[in-house]
Amino acid sequence: MNKDVMGVQEVSPGYEFVAENPAVPVGYKQTDVGVIPEDWGVFQVGEVSSKVGSGVTPTGGSRVYTSSGRPFVRSQNVGWGCLELNDIAYIDESIHATFSGTEVHDSDVLLNITGASIGRAAVADKRVVGGNVNQHVCIIRAKQDVLEPRFLGAFLISSYGQKQIDSFQAGGNRQGLNFKQVSSINLPAPENVEEQRAIATALSDVDALLEELDRLIAKKRDIKQAAMQQLLTGEIRLPGFEGEWEARRIGDVLEVRHGRSQKEVETKDGEYPIYASGGEIGRANTYLYSKPSVLIGRKGTIDAPRYCDQPFWTVDTLFYTELLDRNSAKFMYYKFCMIPWRNYNEASGVPSLSARTIENIEIVLPTHEEQEAIAAVLSDMDTEIQALEQRRSKTAELKQGMMQELLTGRMRLV
Repeated sequence: MNKDVMGVQEVSPGYEFVAENPAVPVGYKQTDVGVIPEDWGVFQVGEVSSKVGSGVTPTGGSRVYTSSGRPFVRSQNVGWGCLELNDIAYIDESIHATFSGTEVHDSDVLLNITGASIGRAAVADKRVVGGNVNQHVCIIRAKQDVLEPRFLGAFLISSYGQKQIDSFQAGGNRQGLNFKQVSSINLPAPENVEEQRAIATALSDVDALLEELDRLIAKKRDIKQAAMQQLLTGEIRLPGFEGEWEARRIGDVLEVRHGRSQKEVETKDGEYPIYASGGEIGRANTYLYSKPSVLIGRKGTIDAPRYCDQPFWTVDTLFYTELLDRNSAKFMYYKFCMIPWRNYNEASGVPSLSARTIENIEIVLPTHEEQEAIAAVLSDMDTEIQALEQRRSKTAELKQGMMQELLTGRMRLV
């Protein structure tokens, strides 16, 4: 992303170093939390907040939750920089009245302080304002004349904030944070609140882009799922194709083959992947099969078919398939994705499938030409989704880089 477009410029042109202390650039100073600009300060969260506290769980637990009323924020509702409200609980007014002092205000920073999700933080918005939090969520109410809440929220989920949060966990077992520890978190920040807001806005803009990409990816996946349901059953036909589809056993279309032990072929820098039911587990210089194939778990993960059109090796927990006659491996992969494999599980413990069970499943198939046409349409959809996922991944990496630069003052906003 072009820095000029974002209104960003490097500070201290040339980044000259102080002769007597090569670790500290000109215009910067050494502090307990690292090197920061001279016009920044280091504040303790409690010093720049009017409230650090949490709520309680209602007597009766989840039985008191209702389908409407006051939002009741639990740790699962606080994500990494965002609120996750798909499963938000509600409480009625009578219970809310007993939680005086735990109401959520606009722009409160919500921080998880217990459990596996310790350290996740998000800024409250209108969706939860007026609601309450339970004892697993800490409310930090910033004094907004000296601290921008979004800046604090960004810092807490950054590597710098997480390092301090981790330091409070005895033995690394993440037992929990108390309010004294939260209040003592050291926060490097510009003295000028407007600069804090500029930094928070820049990061929020990237968050908005990530959210938009998430929505677009979800929409494209839904479209693809609908297309699979319609195209793979013949409910909708592509132009130029007609005629009845033929009912056939999978075993009439392909043969299910067993994988083999990789012990004698595995090598660190091998040319070919070695697959197990859970994914790639190593490399080899020898392949077991080199033609396009559909892979399906024999034991373990039995409901995640994989398409492979490059030479590969599979171990005994993963079947590969050899196509018979004129059929499309890619089309068969998409058909496999529509089969509810868990319904064919043959074990009471670790999920398992047998080659015979797979081969006896009946499916309906069009001609080879129509198979190829349908596979091409769905493959194009996959390519589009993968491109969006790669864009999202790169955008997330960009945000991490921006946080590293902006939250330490190595890069300043104009």
